[in-house]
Amino acid sequence: MTALDHVQMPDLLQGAALVSLIWSSAVFLVQSIGLYKLFRHLSRPLAAPVSPKLPRDQVPHITIIRPTKGVEPGLYDCLASTFRQEYPKDKLTIRFCVSSASDPAYETLKQLVCDFPQFNAAVLVEEEDPLLHGSDGNVNNLGPNPKIRNISRAYREADGDVIWILDCNVWVGKGAAGRMVDKLFGFQTSGASAKPYKFVHQLPLVVDIESTTTDETETPLLSDSGSNLAPTTGLMGRGGRLEQMFMATSHAKFYSAINTVGIAPCIVGKSNMFRKSHLDRFTDPAQNPILSSSSTHNRRTGVDFFSSYICEDHLIGDLIWRSQMPGYRNHGLVFGDVAIQPMSGMSIYSYVARRVRWLRVRKWTVLLATLVEPGVESLLCSLHFSFAMTTLPFVEKYIGIPPTYTSMAALWLMSVTIWMTLDRWVTCMLYQLRSVEVDGNTPSFARGTARRGGAKQPSFLREWLPAWLGREFLALPIWTWAVLLGTTVSWRGKTFRVNMDMSVVEIPDDKVDKLEREDVFPTNGHANGGKKTLVASSSLGSADERIGNSFRSRSKNRID
Repeated sequence: MTALDHVQMPDLLQGAALVSLIWSSAVFLVQSIGLYKLFRHLSRPLAAPVSPKLPRDQVPHITIIRPTKGVEPGLYDCLASTFRQEYPKDKLTIRFCVSSASDPAYETLKQLVCDFPQFNAAVLVEEEDPLLHGSDGNVNNLGPNPKIRNISRAYREADGDVIWILDCNVWVGKGAAGRMVDKLFGFQTSGASAKPYKFVHQLPLVVDIESTTTDETETPLLSDSGSNLAPTTGLMGRGGRLEQMFMATSHAKFYSAINTVGIAPCIVGKSNMFRKSHLDRFTDPAQNPILSSSSTHNRRTGVDFFSSYICEDHLIGDLIWRSQMPGYRNHGLVFGDVAIQPMSGMSIYSYVARRVRWLRVRKWTVLLATLVEPGVESLLCSLHFSFAMTTLPFVEKYIGIPPTYTSMAALWLMSVTIWMTLDRWVTCMLYQLRSVEVDGNTPSFARGTARRGGAKQPSFLREWLPAWLGREFLALPIWTWAVLLGTTVSWRGKTFRVNMDMSVVEIPDDKVDKLEREDVFPTNGHANGGKKTLVASSSLGSADERIGNSFRSRSKNRID
């Protein structure tokens, strides 16, 4: 090794250490913002919404669209929460959407409509959609995205302008509709008007029914859903705990922080509200200059525009974010209102599959965020921090930390321990669900750990700590498998290949087995089995490649 090498090596190490210090400090700052917002808004009851109390002619009409696939845990409870909103009944249109009358959830949907006859509610079946199956319809009028095909008719026939797309497997509190409308329109309790938003959404939160069983000495307020709340045993039945841990720690902190700073769209899609008139305009190349008219002239507007993309929730939010609408803010997270997803029977294998699917559909939509994601997790971020603090000369000079491996290991352990302690605190606070309104119709999974009939606080040593460690140590292997080792995903009973332009092509039945062996995990949950009914045509695929170019130009057209 030359003398020059001896000079350059410390410089390279110190440069890398400086980058690590900046990165870890930024992650700590973002986490602090997220923790502050979570504590501020979810540790106390929320104020009553304003919009339901407005003069009747000023109350915005909401079309609530609930795409459904299979019988989810707590399905009846989740869907019934739609009818229990403290919002004028004549200002709600409720549409349950299902692919076929043979879907296992169909009878539950029909029962709900019968149980709440005072509402304008109906079940819409995709196989009866005239756009796809009518005398003038064609199955290829829409792309292969099963969720868009499911909700297309409900969107096209919506009453009023406000659209609230709410997944079938989430439960919302009775004030959620009102507070989301308040945020969307800028209604405030003071009577003043704030600047309205183009798009509003809720923080999703998973409740693993099996790891949060109710106290046997108390009588939980169970619903008509008939959900089996009996816990399963065995290691492979603990995937729900890992999912719950992820959503309540890493995801909740960064989701809240990013939506506070507002530098980029960050949405999941469980509960989104926007105006139909806005989306119709933004998906029309004649009215939206950021779209290329040559590549989108043959596309339908509204949600149908995204029927060939698997990550439609993000793309809808991203397009609304980037499209100009004077007088409106971009995205607004309705802090305090959570979309609660009960989960049951998820194995660790299924948890891994779910995370793989999530990462693969995000890979080409938010590539940079996906690539740096491992660095925001506790183990790797703490490694960045400990490396920087034991490598940079000024740290030893002013703080006295020696540049040794022992010091590095001690700092790493200290950072991970503090991280874990904060995660323990935030999960305990979140799952008290103090911001959720509770009444006689509230199911046990939505009552929180601080109320009678709710869940028990998980034991730190027996339940919480193993779930936290499992989630953290699986994060990097899952990311590696999802991002670097495959491009196919299983979703809603179908298998798709995700292209670089964010479009998808459904994989025919005879090729699925081979592809799954190569790089895809089959999933459960919302991807319950189903019959493959559509293979994307090459004409749709080529059109989607051109559309993808307009999305990839987002950096040129972003609105701050």
